[in-house]
Amino acid sequence: MMLVNIDYITGKEFDVIGLVKGSVIQSKHIGKDIMSGFKTIVGGELKSYTEMMDEARGIATLRMVNEAEKLGADAIINIRYTSAAVMQGAAEILAYGTAVKTK
Repeated sequence: MMLVNIDYITGKEFDVIGLVKGSVIQSKHIGKDIMSGFKTIVGGELKSYTEMMDEARGIATLRMVNEAEKLGADAIINIRYTSAAVMQGAAEILAYGTAVKTK
């Protein structure tokens, strides 16, 4: 499966299948949340949240790819990510793009 964040694939023609997406709501356990709270006092990277968001993007991407494969796509173009806070310490990540079948 080819994944690109532009609306074309150089040298390829394709038929558009449609919008595909994958999402996940991810949180960290209370211990890491408390430690991150202390970190905000002195500043610096909140590594547990960086790891959480990276893991969530991976899960959302995989779910988007699975949806595209079910539709017979062999590529997803114009991929985008968005995130939103759901509650303290939890975020939703949404990955979406256009599933295509190359000719």
